[in-house]
Amino acid sequence: MKFLLPALVAVVLVSCASAPFELVDEALGRAHYQESAETLEKNRRKLYGKDTILYYLDKGMLTHYAGLYEESSGLLEAGDRAIEEAYTKSVLQAAGTYLLNDTVQDYSGEDYEDIYTNSFNALNYYHRGNLEEALVEIRRMNNKIRNLADKYGVLMSELQRKAMDESLPIPPNAQAPSAFNDSALARYLGMLFYRGNGHADDARIDGDYLRLAFANSPALYPHPLPSSLEEELDVPPGMARFNFLAFAGLSPVKRANTIRLPISQDGYIKISLPELVYRPSAVERIEVVFDDGQRVSLELLENIQAVAGETFKAREGIIYLRSILRASAKGIGSAVFGSMAEDSEGGNSAIYGLLGLGAQIFAEVSEKADLRISRYFPSRAYVGGISLSPGHYSFDVMCYGPSGKTVASFRYEDVPVLEHRLNLTEVICLK
Repeated sequence: MKFLLPALVAVVLVSCASAPFELVDEALGRAHYQESAETLEKNRRKLYGKDTILYYLDKGMLTHYAGLYEESSGLLEAGDRAIEEAYTKSVLQAAGTYLLNDTVQDYSGEDYEDIYTNSFNALNYYHRGNLEEALVEIRRMNNKIRNLADKYGVLMSELQRKAMDESLPIPPNAQAPSAFNDSALARYLGMLFYRGNGHADDARIDGDYLRLAFANSPALYPHPLPSSLEEELDVPPGMARFNFLAFAGLSPVKRANTIRLPISQDGYIKISLPELVYRPSAVERIEVVFDDGQRVSLELLENIQAVAGETFKAREGIIYLRSILRASAKGIGSAVFGSMAEDSEGGNSAIYGLLGLGAQIFAEVSEKADLRISRYFPSRAYVGGISLSPGHYSFDVMCYGPSGKTVASFRYEDVPVLEHRLNLTEVICLK
């Protein structure tokens, strides 16, 4: 009982530490991204506590949307480093998760957060006029994707062995291979950045890998290849290529799924698992309308939300096994005290009974899902392109909903489109 009360208090404090994001989201809904970032900063301690990775990612994305590219780079790079450090540290912290729950570990980021941090930092560098550093970020993103398959193998094997030793159920898809093995968005950006740097051969290679990503992962890329890809590396002489990259919607959040599994005729164990909740987007179609009447329909390139779900699957088996091992250990403690109460008499029986009840309460209250996740990555990426005579162009970007109603529109005036360089306009429509 000496350690039980402080542990219970810690669980309650953790559960009360979360705070709503309504003020940040309200400014975001009005496309006032700098106001969102400033509001987040004012409420940093209340919103994040010690979860610095989430702070870096959320503010890094909001400052990117606000066009504060240097500040965004600093935040996303800090988040990238912190994710790597936290993942290494989580191996040492794993024992603590057997006592309380997964929230006692430092948050080490979801895999999709780790991956897409590099793509948005690459865009930060593009907007800052540094294509070489943009390409470094894309190569880092590609390396992370390649390493995903081996990232959790050893830990999963260890947890499966422990679960089998204790005759606990193992989910049938615990080691199902991920369908995500390449990112069309990373390859698209690589193709554009290489082309902008004059590296035609490297641009062609990334274009080929982009097509392979679609061919090898039809579950993640059920939509057609964007038709504009055919023209990206074949710009007519004397013309300039004008590209558009639009981000719509918001990435998933998490909710708890509580399960009670019978362990005997009279008892059960409780586990609480995080599951992703996909946030719907009002945007169904995006079109660029030039003042001279030309139009470019942007097409879906990557469903970032689907990638988030697919990469989360790789960890679901680990979370399940760790939770069931932890819950089983808590259940055994309660059963031991109950058995001792039955075998004892008088005061000892009452003490053991209270300890058993305390262990049951501890198991029920302390078992909670880790619902930490960033909030401000987009859910989908759309692309398009057009070859134009070099010059300055004004245009509107129109975002339409399912009924054809305009959800949002953005005006661009006198944008330079130059020959032999990358002309990329990034559009943000998070509705």
